[in-house]
Amino acid sequence: MTHLFYWILFYLDSVFVPGQTNPISASSCFLQGHFEPSFLANGHFMIGGLFPMHYRVEIKLYLILQCWCLFRFDPRAFRWAQAMRFAIEEINKNQNLLPNFTLGYKIYDSCATHVAAQRAVLGVLNGPEETQNAMCFAAAPLLAVIGDSGSSQSVVASNTLQPFRIPMISYFSTCSCLSDRKQYPTFFRVVPSDDFQVKAIAQLLQRFGWKWVGIVTEDDDYGRYALQGLLREFRNIGVCLAYYEMIPKVYDQKRIHEILRVMKQSTAKVVINFAGEGELYPLLKEYMDLNITGIQWIASEAWVTASVLASSYPFMVGTIGFAIRQGKVPGLKNYLLTVNPLRYPNHTMVQELWQHSGYLNTSNLRVTYNVYKAVYAIAHSLHNLINCEPGREPFQNSSCANTTNIYPWEVKFYTFLMLRLILYFLIDSCTPGSRKAVRRGEPLCCFDCVPCDDGKISNQTGVFRYTLSPSPLSRTECIPKAVEFLTHDAMGLTLTVISVVGACLTAAILLVFIRHRNTPIVRVNNSELSFFILLSLILCFLCALLFIGEPTVWSCMLRHTAFSITFSLCISCILGKTLVVLAAFTATRPGNNIMKWLGPKQQRVIIFACTLVQVLICSMWLIAAPPFPFKNTQYSRSKIILECSVGSDWAFWSVLGYIGLLACLCFVLAFLARKLPGNFNEAKYITFSILIFCAVWLAFIPAYVSSPGKFTVAVEIFAILASSFGLLLCLFAPKSYIILLKPQKNTKQHLMGKVIK
Repeated sequence: MTHLFYWILFYLDSVFVPGQTNPISASSCFLQGHFEPSFLANGHFMIGGLFPMHYRVEIKLYLILQCWCLFRFDPRAFRWAQAMRFAIEEINKNQNLLPNFTLGYKIYDSCATHVAAQRAVLGVLNGPEETQNAMCFAAAPLLAVIGDSGSSQSVVASNTLQPFRIPMISYFSTCSCLSDRKQYPTFFRVVPSDDFQVKAIAQLLQRFGWKWVGIVTEDDDYGRYALQGLLREFRNIGVCLAYYEMIPKVYDQKRIHEILRVMKQSTAKVVINFAGEGELYPLLKEYMDLNITGIQWIASEAWVTASVLASSYPFMVGTIGFAIRQGKVPGLKNYLLTVNPLRYPNHTMVQELWQHSGYLNTSNLRVTYNVYKAVYAIAHSLHNLINCEPGREPFQNSSCANTTNIYPWEVKFYTFLMLRLILYFLIDSCTPGSRKAVRRGEPLCCFDCVPCDDGKISNQTGVFRYTLSPSPLSRTECIPKAVEFLTHDAMGLTLTVISVVGACLTAAILLVFIRHRNTPIVRVNNSELSFFILLSLILCFLCALLFIGEPTVWSCMLRHTAFSITFSLCISCILGKTLVVLAAFTATRPGNNIMKWLGPKQQRVIIFACTLVQVLICSMWLIAAPPFPFKNTQYSRSKIILECSVGSDWAFWSVLGYIGLLACLCFVLAFLARKLPGNFNEAKYITFSILIFCAVWLAFIPAYVSSPGKFTVAVEIFAILASSFGLLLCLFAPKSYIILLKPQKNTKQHLMGKVIK
């Protein structure tokens, strides 16, 4: 690097006290006063730091700058400087980032003014040894600068660093003027431009309906460019400007009083202020002394979160503004505690520090977090530069950097890439619980924040990918899902009661039939088959209970097989009874001996054979692919549905299909016998019972497929109970009515239709 401090001579030749001989000749070059860095540490690569650790400066002869005294000390800015030291020391201990290399730093106090910032950046550029006799003859191996906070100071510092192509990363300079890449090609920042802030303030004014406002800014680029942006937005939303005042850089009580007089006399009670803490301090002091009230302040990001103002000026309560996004820096607070007078007994700033309380406040790290990110951006840029591969971007046409002689402009390119990533992921970011959706056809930095889908979370800012979550109730953290199954809740208890009532009612009818088994109405309807049907219906009602409760391996296998076998037994008995009824009335024809083929033994064989087919199907089902408990997380992302998977869809629909086949056969035979003579035609009741049975199970199929969660099981139970009640009532209610309430009709003559009225 060339020795690049020729403009120092300009300052030394042009600044002198009138009436005195300028002691500096054009050929001399020496340091004007002793100006040491606030903090210094050596390393393989040096990084400069500029922080406004004091509010004001006092200019003396020959640019001897001295920051003002104790009450002007800024503990918050001092914390920013310590965050830079902490980040560098953390990186130096990291074996995965810049291994075998260390970072050093030179941190200067820029005192929140242009002149002090100029002196600080020259101090950063100067060689490691600052002596009265040796200056301009050595250059530090400086690769980047972190700073400054104020936009005007950053303009000065960037212009100074630009000829050397040294990248500068600001943590707090928001002036939109610095976005001009042609004018400031080496300037970067980890904070959004004021273009975004003025748009947000305009929306705020529009939201509250404030149409008549005043503006007060500091007298520099930060204030002037903010004014331009606000006026541009005001034209779009119909807001009118009552007045515009600038706070002087050099304290002038008369001018301050003029500004306050305008504010007090104006009918505009909303004041937008773009100024730093240092510039705002004298205005607020006079504002408090004059006891001005009734002003609604809208603060810029430069002071809206300043704890010093909040604690010193309680009359500012109610001030609103847009703050920089906060972040967390693990371990920083413990590090801050190590910077104390015992460890640094001769450090003036440390002595000043421990008389202030804002230093240790790490609950809302905003600018501090920006400093931390800026240091890591430089470290990653260096790491990528050192570990580059020849022939790959961005070194397609050149070799990689020499690790013993890395130049700032080589770091600049990687810094630019790293900061683009930081800006994309961490400054204008989507909050946790949402993600970035890039707008089609627009640049990468243009995006919309959309809420995370159900069952997915994002617990970091700026993400564009999801993490699966057990529950959508929180889109920022995973919480346990609710487990759902048909249990003994209101629905489960209702179905249980209906099932038990159905079984008890069937058992009662069975007892009635057993007691009156010798009466004509029981005997003519084949008492043995009636008993079989009633017993199978009791089992059908009771098998519904197997579907209630938490699914287990055994309950899943038992519920489907028990249901299919009991219903097959019931329909087989009805089929046998239908055959007997049809054969009994056709046997009266001459030469018809069909009844000898449908005796009690043959009836039992028919029932056994039809039921055996279903038993075989169920056995193959249990052997090949038995039902099992299954946690369904696909249907609903808010809960886990614990259900019984059928194991084999083919087997499940086969058992239902076989029951349907038996029912259809019963229906056809009963339908053929519906017009047989007699007052009590059993075929009619069988026809109606099977018709209800088929209707229930045909309606079951779409309801079963479309019902969610535990309602799927409830639909299946309902189908079992409804079809069972249909069979019970159609087949046995008329008979029970005659047996219990109309015993005079329980005669053979009445049943055969031969009673003479």
